[in-house]
Amino acid sequence: MPPKKKYTKDQIIEVAFEMAKEEGIDSITIRKVAKRLKSSIAPIYVNFEDVEELIGEVIKRIFALGKEILDEESSGEPFRDIGLSSLRFAREYSVLFRDLMMNQNDYMKSYDQEMGQPLIEEMKKDSQLEGFSEEELKNILLKMRVVQTGLSVMIANGLLPKGFGEEEEVRLLEDIAADIVYATRMGR
Repeated sequence: MPPKKKYTKDQIIEVAFEMAKEEGIDSITIRKVAKRLKSSIAPIYVNFEDVEELIGEVIKRIFALGKEILDEESSGEPFRDIGLSSLRFAREYSVLFRDLMMNQNDYMKSYDQEMGQPLIEEMKKDSQLEGFSEEELKNILLKMRVVQTGLSVMIANGLLPKGFGEEEEVRLLEDIAADIVYATRMGR
């Protein structure tokens, strides 16, 4: 009898991540992952206590992907980059975006805890946001998250008007960001 193939923790996470990209996070089960690996469930249980632990690792992988996209969008204007990376994530990973943003879950709470302060620190580097207090930056970020989430939902679900492409999305996001920054300055 040939020896059983061994799978690394990273290989298992990658298979589960691919499932989540295609079918959603809730599609991840130990049996489905094993089937994709053409394996028994044993290698998965060797690496993970249960499916929740595996899903937790997939969520970490998704957040790392979001950070990668943010790093790739780096233009020297961090506030703009945050918004554009959100739109890009919604466009390129619409199933994951819908799972995280449109379904009730606890995943985004950990994202907020992990990414909230780093995003504020990035915003402090943006020359357009000079002079704002940390509290004002948090308020600006919240307002922009509301707007970019709405726009991203429309992108992920194909709800924008016909012919409304990436260029128009970016322009709309930039216009709204400028409005929010201006309103915050004027409201002091």
